[in-house]
Amino acid sequence: MKVFVTGVAGQLGHDVMNELAKRGYDGIGSDIAECYSGAQDGTAVTSMPYVQLDITDENTVKSTISALKPDVVVHCAAWTAVDNAEDEENRDKVFAINADGTRYIASVCKEIGAKMVYISTDYVFNGQGTKPWQEDCKDYAPLNVYGNSKLEGEKAVSEILDRFFIVRIAWVFGLNGGNFIKTMLKIGKKFDTIKVVNDQIGTPTYTYDLARLLVDMIETEKYGYYHATNEGGYISWYDFACEIFRLAGYDTKVIPVTTEEYGISKASRPFNSRLDKGKLTENGFTPLPTWQDALERYIKLNTN
Repeated sequence: MKVFVTGVAGQLGHDVMNELAKRGYDGIGSDIAECYSGAQDGTAVTSMPYVQLDITDENTVKSTISALKPDVVVHCAAWTAVDNAEDEENRDKVFAINADGTRYIASVCKEIGAKMVYISTDYVFNGQGTKPWQEDCKDYAPLNVYGNSKLEGEKAVSEILDRFFIVRIAWVFGLNGGNFIKTMLKIGKKFDTIKVVNDQIGTPTYTYDLARLLVDMIETEKYGYYHATNEGGYISWYDFACEIFRLAGYDTKVIPVTTEEYGISKASRPFNSRLDKGKLTENGFTPLPTWQDALERYIKLNTN
């Protein structure tokens, strides 16, 4: 099986390439940079080709992917800077990447008969209430530019293709790039006390674990919408921060505050990021390990 992966310089794309390599599949990575040098920890995807690709260039997307003729495209590339997406000067670019780029990829997948995996987000929902969002829920009402752009990407994939996996994730962390854990470890060394919101509820997603699930998916024909986060229950960012410091051996005191008390950000955040993952087990997929287990593994990698 030949698999083309976008966004390999990011947290998830890097791990997907490594998972493909483990299973002996023919992976081809791509990103906007001219070359790829591996994760920030110094690890690199071995024995895997890389091609530079600007997914906002329709003609280049078509010619590049058509020439490679992959059996599957795993589309991890995205604009993920949620607050910066709200800036007027960035909005067109956000939609060019998350919506138009996704549409171009879906169109060429249809032409060559390839499966497609599109990585989406809980931000496509309005983030209200306490009930977990169902995989096939169409009650969309994104709170910000980022969420709207990712929803447009979802629509493009579902309208163009029949053979697709739309996988919504939340609270992502991995070795490549920045994330909440790295931020907490950094500020925990500088400050004795910090404030973290306790009214935004969800579950973290470790890209190392998610990559395994995504490759499991593309080995099947069980298409559709899925939610994928680690198991272990729903928590707040405050709960997550406390566990990060406990496992890292920090004495940092964490004070729980509401989103309103913490202060307004450019982009509105969802209070309810609970994602129902029932379709995974219904379709025979192995759920991700608990977030507690994932965090412990991640902390060991980042503190040793």
